[in-house]
Amino acid sequence: MGWFEDRSGLGGTVAVVTGGAGGLGAAIVRDLAANGVGVAALDIDDAAVTTLGGELERQGVDSIVKRGDVRDPEVLADLFSAVDERWGRLDTLVNVVGGTFRAPFVDTTPKGWDALLRTNLLHVLHACSLAVPRMRAGGRGGSIVNLTTIEAHRAAPGFAVYSAAKAAVEQFARTLALEVAPDGIRVNNVAPDFVPTPNLARISGNDSSLSTAEGIRIAIPLGRVGEVRDVSNCVVFLASGLSSYLTGTTLHPDGGTSASSGWFNWPGSGWANHAPMGLLRSPQ
Repeated sequence: MGWFEDRSGLGGTVAVVTGGAGGLGAAIVRDLAANGVGVAALDIDDAAVTTLGGELERQGVDSIVKRGDVRDPEVLADLFSAVDERWGRLDTLVNVVGGTFRAPFVDTTPKGWDALLRTNLLHVLHACSLAVPRMRAGGRGGSIVNLTTIEAHRAAPGFAVYSAAKAAVEQFARTLALEVAPDGIRVNNVAPDFVPTPNLARISGNDSSLSTAEGIRIAIPLGRVGEVRDVSNCVVFLASGLSSYLTGTTLHPDGGTSASSGWFNWPGSGWANHAPMGLLRSPQ
């Protein structure tokens, strides 16, 4: 057994991953499975479920991949029941599901707010309410990891309710972390910034200043966009024994954008928290 395998303690454990068949979720499922974790994934995307399920089956991974809407409490409860029947234990919960649309707040409606809260916050509460009793019953502790976003930590014009919901997830995690700490259950968040996935392309409409090398260098201190493995690496760490003394906190795989907080590396002039005058159009 190698150093990582020995300290991670992941082999033989079981994880539930909501939104686990496409994009970030699929990367997380694959990386957990690669470390000997039995994985149960739930996703609303039929094609992604079929693809991932077939892949894991061919690799001989002990897994459950179901098609379903995590926002439906009965569907979510059925997944946890399936985990009980298959493995009789639960060690890790990863909440990936999220989504939004761009619109000024005054142009949105209560129906839209409700949809955003159900998609980004309420299912996290439900999944945690199902996971914690199972982890407590197992007596081995556990790890809960929520995927949030940098928008939970900064203003997000056009995404007011989305950013509020993600911030709520983070504050919920901090409080839950304290409540379940005596049981050895840890609760943490992962807050990426720009990681190109099909879902992100849909939200942005493929219209992003980060679509060019220069835009990337200006906006992201490390000078590259994120990759799905940058996020899945964080999740594997938080699921493992390597993070056994870490709870109630957030990891930021964002290339330094949360640290820069409005400072940009402008070509020819370096770091500044405003656009250089040479880039501004002269008044007409």
